[in-house]
Amino acid sequence: MESISQLGLAFFGLTSEIIAEVRKVIFTQIHEVVFYGKGGYSWYDVYNMPIWLRKFTHHKIVSFYQEEKESIENAQSGNSNSKTLVSPDGKVNVPEFMAASPGKRKPPSYS
Repeated sequence: MESISQLGLAFFGLTSEIIAEVRKVIFTQIHEVVFYGKGGYSWYDVYNMPIWLRKFTHHKIVSFYQEEKESIENAQSGNSNSKTLVSPDGKVNVPEFMAASPGKRKPPSYS
């Protein structure tokens, strides 16, 4: 039987040259959804998900961890706008603590 396709293949799909790479990508994606989903998904559930849903779920998990990484890096580099209420040695920064307290109370005097 002669192929009617201009590509030379009668079947448009996976070829023996690329199947190993495609399987690796699929199983890596399934692993990442199961592992980084922190118990929310079983391997069986992700494997049997519709492809569009698995790709969407994988994208959302990747986005979440990228945003988390960026916020951690910002906090470590000092780009955060938050004020430190407790110093690294464990002492309370009183002016910042009072400014953050509701009602802006005066510090108690023990005299």
